[in-house]
Amino acid sequence: MNQENYSNLTPPEKLQLLEDLWDDLAATPTNIPIHQWQKDELARRKAHLLNNPGSALSWEKVKSFVRSRHGI
Repeated sequence: MNQENYSNLTPPEKLQLLEDLWDDLAATPTNIPIHQWQKDELARRKAHLLNNPGSALSWEKVKSFVRSRHGI
């Protein structure tokens, strides 16, 4: 599919295409390449969390923050 094929799609059709692509990728996560810098960043964040457990926010606090910030 080239740009000409999807540039004529409506916004809902484009969103559906994105969702379909995401679902397809998620079906085989082991096939998605992960760069070394991404692995390094995840290791850094994990180490920080293990060394500073109080720095983490609960899921409820994160949702509350996002909702208050974006009026949801």
